[in-house]
Amino acid sequence: MYNKGLYSDWVPKPIQMLLIVLLLAVVMPLGGVYTGNISYLVSGTGAMTEYFMWANYATTIGMGACMPIVLRMKMRFKVRDKMTVLLALLGLLSYINGTTMQPMVFVFTALFIGFLKMMVTIELFLPLMMMIGNRGMFYGLFYTFVLVMNQVAAYYAVVVSIHYNWQQFYLIAAVLCFILALIHWIFMHDKYFALKVPLHYIDWMSIMFFVSTFMFSAYVFSFGKQQDWWNSKNIMNASIAAFVSFALLVVRQFTLKRPYLSFKIFTKNNVQHGLFMLLWLGMFLGTTSLQNTFAVGVLGYDQLTNAGLNLLMVPGIILAGGIAVIWFKKEIPLKIYIFSGFSAMMGYALIMYFSMVLEFNYENWYLPLFLKGYGMCSLFISVWFYTLDKLEMDDMLAAIGLVLVWRTFLAVGFFSALYSWFQYRFQITAVGDLAVYIDGMTVSPQTLSANMKTLQLNAIIISGKKIFGYIILVGFGVLMYVMTHHFGRERFQYLRFIRVLGGKSVIARRRLRERKKLAEEIKDAAGPAM
Repeated sequence: MYNKGLYSDWVPKPIQMLLIVLLLAVVMPLGGVYTGNISYLVSGTGAMTEYFMWANYATTIGMGACMPIVLRMKMRFKVRDKMTVLLALLGLLSYINGTTMQPMVFVFTALFIGFLKMMVTIELFLPLMMMIGNRGMFYGLFYTFVLVMNQVAAYYAVVVSIHYNWQQFYLIAAVLCFILALIHWIFMHDKYFALKVPLHYIDWMSIMFFVSTFMFSAYVFSFGKQQDWWNSKNIMNASIAAFVSFALLVVRQFTLKRPYLSFKIFTKNNVQHGLFMLLWLGMFLGTTSLQNTFAVGVLGYDQLTNAGLNLLMVPGIILAGGIAVIWFKKEIPLKIYIFSGFSAMMGYALIMYFSMVLEFNYENWYLPLFLKGYGMCSLFISVWFYTLDKLEMDDMLAAIGLVLVWRTFLAVGFFSALYSWFQYRFQITAVGDLAVYIDGMTVSPQTLSANMKTLQLNAIIISGKKIFGYIILVGFGVLMYVMTHHFGRERFQYLRFIRVLGGKSVIARRRLRERKKLAEEIKDAAGPAM
């Protein structure tokens, strides 16, 4: 017997929906590291910040590694057995994070949390997709909920760390996972999703190459500044290891009968342009490091106040999701919606460029962070929809892990590391420029410390302004690109009278609709993954 749902027939539909929402609220924000309380992890364990940045990237890498095999894993096990074990394992990994003091444990547990979380995501995705029907409307609702939950979870991670300690939030997450595992053992049905498939077709060696490629890359992005980039032997060795691992991964795919990854979709026009836009989205999202440096280093915000800034993005996220639902319901072309997302990000960068001063008030954050929330949510929805549009299910599932890692790790990680390097260089230059105003006539021994502090703060502001200035210049080019791109619309159209009269186009369209309907039930599961 097969059952494509999640719960037993005797469970009322409202209860089923409530359980799905509870799962989403707990599992989607779950990670090896919560960015809001990294400073508490550093002070509690005595380890460097870079280890926890590495662990943060590892969660996304684990999700990307799981995506090509997620459908086979779904069809291999009964739904109740799989969900119960996954939730119990996620709870166990969270408990390990809450009791360890070793930073490398966080890195490995974060990798496995991402891998297991992706298996849970596919189970939650299908029932919701079937209920909503329209893929774009589903994206609008799902992304909005997930992004809001991520901001709320990051904030409350800081709240719990302040009132108790950083370990308590991991223990709370572990308890919630264990409770959900028990609940779903009771309410879920004990049937397979479809025909049972074997696991021995999975190429675990390719998964190891995939993980090693991006984990070494994450090491470079995380520790590059701390170890002075190419002057470090460790950074050079990690870069070579990442390149060799990726080369072995590519070569192995051409020798397998059932390859783990497929590179066929990267020849598609919409995939190429979608990846290009996701790269520039990463440019804007990478400014989070600049924002944190300004808020904490210059304005002197504590960790709770700084975490509260992310909640100011929530109204923009909700607005973007609401507009997306209406946009896709009316089937309006994506160009203007994508343009509005990049325009919002440009507005955020412009305001930060002109407003970064020592007298910056808390109320000045409202507008830029509203725009950032709107831009982030709208671009995650629209660009991901455009990138995966009109792809065959088999090809898409075999390459979606690379696209997911590109969107959430490579693009953001690359620009975050680049900004960190430029900020350091620009600060040195700014201190040298400002030093011409310091001499024995203007600075006395009694006022030296106060003047040096002001000098340092102004150097940080100058470096931040320079980087935002370059982002704005590139952003104008991105806006021009979006306005001139066709987004799938044919530039030259003509009537196919012969095919229409022969009835062939009608049959072809009907077959295409039937095939597309089957493919869309599964192919977007990685879209909402963060």
